[in-house]
Amino acid sequence: MLESGMSVSMDNAANLIGRYASNQPNAKTLIFGSHQDTVPNGGKYDGILGVVAPLALIHYFNQNNITFPYHIDVIAFSDEEGTRFQSTLLGSKAISGIFDPAMLDAKDAQQVSLYDALVDFGCQPELIERDAYVADDVLGFVELHIEQGPQLESAKLPVGVVSAITGIERHTITIHGKAGHAGTVPMNNRQDALVGASHVITLFDQLCKSDKDLVGVIGKIENFPNGVNVIPQRTDITVELRSPIDAKRVQARETFLKGVEQALTTLNLSYDHSQTYEQQAVQCSKTLSSKLVSAIEACGIESKTLFSGAGHDGLAVSSLTDIAMLFMRCTNGISHHPDEAILPEDLEASIKVLKEFCLAI
Repeated sequence: MLESGMSVSMDNAANLIGRYASNQPNAKTLIFGSHQDTVPNGGKYDGILGVVAPLALIHYFNQNNITFPYHIDVIAFSDEEGTRFQSTLLGSKAISGIFDPAMLDAKDAQQVSLYDALVDFGCQPELIERDAYVADDVLGFVELHIEQGPQLESAKLPVGVVSAITGIERHTITIHGKAGHAGTVPMNNRQDALVGASHVITLFDQLCKSDKDLVGVIGKIENFPNGVNVIPQRTDITVELRSPIDAKRVQARETFLKGVEQALTTLNLSYDHSQTYEQQAVQCSKTLSSKLVSAIEACGIESKTLFSGAGHDGLAVSSLTDIAMLFMRCTNGISHHPDEAILPEDLEASIKVLKEFCLAI
């Protein structure tokens, strides 16, 4: 950032912000950015690509003395994935003015709170609300991101424009059974929590496969006492459901929970359910998206529009300003995996598109 003629700051949510300043009085701000955190065993492009690539563009502008009637901020958001504290979009919520101070009470596996982690990092969490941008001062937010899917590769295109970002919700379900000796309790008399979990998992998988606008995963399972010859007494599972159409997601949730009740009652099992997270789907700005389409076509590339089945910082930033996203092709559509890969020519195409976009704005 410094080498590209930018001023640099870190806010109290640990976002790193570089500004390529305009020389115009009362200039507004165009924001580029993405996240620099990743998931366990993740790849090296999900998130950070959307920070480094805009910086390369700013470096080009600076070297060629190209200025704009607006500021350009590039933000490296501190925590989008929620891997450590299970509360997503920390950084983007902070700059958007929708950060909930209750998030600061969240604790990681070592019982370190988010508040303490931010303090250790040099932040003042109690001042996070002061770091929000003023909506009237912002032109919009644009994020470059690998597609994390196969559509652009199938279409033989380097980039595409995102129409909407999926809605997401997460749940935890704890199924209660009764422990017993695996060799002595008759099969028909058992209250096996893990068997109950298997019914729930199958139910959810079938539900998500019933509609192309639904995707989901039961990604985490914990079993107690987890003995080789002990009937499971308690099984905990996590449930994540996604859809770009909120009405479909809500209807699927209701169908799923009704099915869980029926299945576990039949198996003589009790359970506890808690919804831990919900993020509404967000539509991208038609105005900004059309400028991305024009920028793509100006680079001699066929334009393609697709929706994002993954969540992004734009979900939060949409509360502040109009958002747009540029997807870049990734090899085999692989993401959240060490095999994430991109082509150099796609990276070049993406930066050229962002250049044309900035000139058009």
